[in-house]
Amino acid sequence: MKPGESFLTKDFLRANGKREPLRFRAIWISDVHLGTTGCQAQRLLEFLRRTESDTLYLVGDIIDGWQLKRRWYWDQSHNNVVQTVLKKAKKGTEVIFVPGNHDEAVRQFIDLDFGGIRVRDELIHTTAQGKRMLVLHGDRFDGVIACAKWLAYVGDNLYTMILKFNQIFNSWRARAGLPYWSLSQYLKLKVKNAVSYITSFETALADEARRRGLDGVICGHIHKPEIRDIDGITYCNDGDWVESLTALVEDQAGVLRLLTWQDVVGVTMQQHNEEMEALCVSPS
Repeated sequence: MKPGESFLTKDFLRANGKREPLRFRAIWISDVHLGTTGCQAQRLLEFLRRTESDTLYLVGDIIDGWQLKRRWYWDQSHNNVVQTVLKKAKKGTEVIFVPGNHDEAVRQFIDLDFGGIRVRDELIHTTAQGKRMLVLHGDRFDGVIACAKWLAYVGDNLYTMILKFNQIFNSWRARAGLPYWSLSQYLKLKVKNAVSYITSFETALADEARRRGLDGVICGHIHKPEIRDIDGITYCNDGDWVESLTALVEDQAGVLRLLTWQDVVGVTMQQHNEEMEALCVSPS
């Protein structure tokens, strides 16, 4: 598959059936940050409504308790996301919530179940191919969080400022007919120290999976979607719903892939257009 090419091919769509949600064995989402103005709740809502899975993992920082303590913000779209997840749980999707550092208050409810949602500190997911993957948010492997939490709060404030500018910038791009582009992601990848920090984080998590005798790790926290091999360990980061708008998915064959909001919306729009074209074709 070429870089940037979606795996949602016509064969995949036919297998899932037109006018039906795209179905997966498992979906992982994290770093939604409900309760902040930077949260892309409406786009996440579109993603959730157009996908289904046997298991839905919420891998931390779903609700941003840090920001809500400073200033209350809760849009109707944030309510809709919560209601959609609860509806999925009610309809039979196994929903597992692994709290992160921004929603760490939920960690007091570890091993309890609420409204069909299981709260767990971490767990092991076994893919259809038999790979055993450690699932956790990942903040415990962040040196800043572990050793200097006050610095994390400072960084969070600066990050919020960048996101506000990013919203204005992308509103200009939308008016010009240009696609969404993340300034904060760009800055992260260009700043040497940020790149070094991300690499250290990924290596630490891969080492932990190796220490436990597992095949890989699935996490969130650093807002950088990634699937790569680190010395024989499969490292997966499902990204976020502030910058990258990505999720990690496992198909029925057990293959792990990254899926973007643009993939899902583009494909379902293609389905709709093809159906409309078929209706408009006169019988010969």
